[in-house]
Amino acid sequence: MLQERQNRQLKKENNSKNRNNKELSIVAYIFVGLFVLLMGYFVYFNIVKSPSIINSSYNTRQDLFAKKVIRGKIVSSDGKILAQTVVSEDGTESREYPYDNMYAHVVGYASKGKAGLESLMNFNLLTSNAPLMERIIKEFKGVKNTGDNVVTTLDSKLQETAYKALGSNNGAVVVMEADTGRILAMVSKPDYNPNDIDTIWDSLVATDNTEDSSLLNRATQGKYPPGSTFKILTLMEYIRENPDYENYTYECSGKIVIDDSTINCYHNTVHGTEDLYQSFAKSCNSSFANIGLQLNINSLSKLCNEFLFNSALPYSMVYNKSSFTLTNKAETYDIMQTMIGQGETLVSPLHMALITQTIANNGVMMKPYLVDHTENYDGKVVKKYKDSAYDTIISEKEAAILKDFMQNVVENGTATKLSGQSYTVAGKTGSAEYGNVKGQSHAWFVGFSPVEDSKIVVSIVVEEAGAGSEYAVPIAKKIFDAYYN
Repeated sequence: MLQERQNRQLKKENNSKNRNNKELSIVAYIFVGLFVLLMGYFVYFNIVKSPSIINSSYNTRQDLFAKKVIRGKIVSSDGKILAQTVVSEDGTESREYPYDNMYAHVVGYASKGKAGLESLMNFNLLTSNAPLMERIIKEFKGVKNTGDNVVTTLDSKLQETAYKALGSNNGAVVVMEADTGRILAMVSKPDYNPNDIDTIWDSLVATDNTEDSSLLNRATQGKYPPGSTFKILTLMEYIRENPDYENYTYECSGKIVIDDSTINCYHNTVHGTEDLYQSFAKSCNSSFANIGLQLNINSLSKLCNEFLFNSALPYSMVYNKSSFTLTNKAETYDIMQTMIGQGETLVSPLHMALITQTIANNGVMMKPYLVDHTENYDGKVVKKYKDSAYDTIISEKEAAILKDFMQNVVENGTATKLSGQSYTVAGKTGSAEYGNVKGQSHAWFVGFSPVEDSKIVVSIVVEEAGAGSEYAVPIAKKIFDAYYN
């Protein structure tokens, strides 16, 4: 009997232990399940859904995501910090821009909305690709992870050179790699200090005229008459329509008068007898007005459209489309004006850089880009951005012909200040009249170097300065010197 009671007691205890073990197992499974769910939520929210959450235009509280991540840095191609978040001892964060105004438009700002690269790369800057377990641990501890860094294509030496060379003038400079589309420098003035954006915002937006605003990135949003830089396209169309273009001659008297319409050469200069090379090198307005009257306007319009006038540019940040509106029903005066880059034609410095880059790159237009790669805080590359061709716009033979004409501008024409250097340059100057007061003009220069196997492209506009040869060419020279030295 005693043995039976002991056996029953032992069996009862074993059953109790089994029940307890089973209950513990259930609890353990529940905890594991909850942990897996939390892990899944973390991965889904922070990795899968975060791009749409951060960048969704419907998410009015997207900045709350910044409570989880310290915004990453924006860095130049040579390692200079262009924007960073500084955390004080009390945990207060502030966005700092070490170069003040110098990168204002291209880097942008991260408060009062966002602009520039701060806007374009917002998701990347608020995404942390730190090691996964580190992110999970910090997430559960309520500690912020460190956002990824954006390494740009911008060259700090060229940016500083372009910024200082433009000086106190309003205008814009774009510097680009000829064979890749990498943007090496982008300057716009007037500018602002992004460190002070919160305190100066009201004054920045107070202007009634958007075109005068310091917030306007003139490099991409400025729309200017191209002046004589447009003669590149007039020339291209004439060469296409006239295989015997080398036989062209014109007698310049300083002006051309057709049907009571008059086009004057710059400062009424009399150029005398010219061939096509001399007409282009000396930027003879009357000769190019004469050329324009011989062209098929529909064909020229098609060429301009192929160069992306009236179309979207292959560019990711904010810009304004350029416009070419001439039709075959246009009046004589409007045709002549358009052929010399006046009239209704408007273009941005970025777009002129793309046109010039296409010629320098043997007819192939590249997609311009500003980001080389993103990396985590420890320098591990997260995503590499590669150069890519947009399209072949003109043939290699046509590009070679234009290079020859543009090199002659430097050697024998309006850009001789760039001749005699240790490097070769091809380019075109422009003096673009604007407004209603005769004689007012913006100074232009577009060009590339070296002429063969081109590496660097520049596009420069100096507002209200005058002749491109006097005001834009010297800026180009400083940029070329900095690039080669």
